[in-house]
Amino acid sequence: MRSVPKWVLVSSGCAPVALILGWLVAASLQGSPYDPAAQTISVLAAPGASGYWVMTGAFVVLGVCHLLTAWGLRPAATPGRVALAAGAVSALAVAVVPAPSSGGSLGHGSVAAVGFTVLALWPLLAARTGDAVPWALRPVPSLGATAVMALGAAWFMIELHQHGMAGVAERAVTTVQSVWPFVVVLSCFRSAAREDRPARLVRR
Repeated sequence: MRSVPKWVLVSSGCAPVALILGWLVAASLQGSPYDPAAQTISVLAAPGASGYWVMTGAFVVLGVCHLLTAWGLRPAATPGRVALAAGAVSALAVAVVPAPSSGGSLGHGSVAAVGFTVLALWPLLAARTGDAVPWALRPVPSLGATAVMALGAAWFMIELHQHGMAGVAERAVTTVQSVWPFVVVLSCFRSAAREDRPARLVRR
């Protein structure tokens, strides 16, 4: 099984940190008119919003982190790495095509929908079979991750359509999507450590 560079721990670990800190800081700058339970993260990155640069910067950092992780996650199947990279590009596109300060936007909505879709699919597409495959890249955990993300995205769309708790649903699904690459990377390092232990014993 191909090894994962140590710097991928940094790129995958920084992704959820950047996203969560971004929406927390941007929401605090936006103040009381913003309702995090009902309003989406994209509202924080709308032109004219008080936290515009903070949330936009968070999207950029998220996209760059996912790109680096996709590049370095060598044990994952190639289609999954491509899907993760596509999710990274979608995050960058969200920063370039922000939501309007009021009303909807077909361009922003389309980019966000593509991002939700590819980031939900990448765990399943990255799955591999074999005894040496890290736990988080095996078919069952990968299918479980994709199912959770797909259900979360569906929940978000329902809440958005019903003008309900869209902010809560979006934060839940985006948190899972940003954390899962870090979980996969940790499982790769754990698997590599198990494989390396017998080799060290033999050398002794």
